[in-house]
Amino acid sequence: MRQLKFLWKAFNSGTAGCPALYRSGDGYVVQGIKLDTQTRAALRQLADNEDGVWVPADVIDRIKDLA
Repeated sequence: MRQLKFLWKAFNSGTAGCPALYRSGDGYVVQGIKLDTQTRAALRQLADNEDGVWVPADVIDRIKDLA
């Protein structure tokens, strides 16, 4: 199991927990909205243990401030 450190969630997410960004070791975990079947099918070379989620730009854009 990965250890997660909550960083922030989307500005407009209200009291819900997603979309959100977590720090995990030397990487990040994104909690987001499940993709619909057609969008998921468009992902390239999706392995059995991979998936995609949608997150608003404000969740990812703030990562540059961590450097």
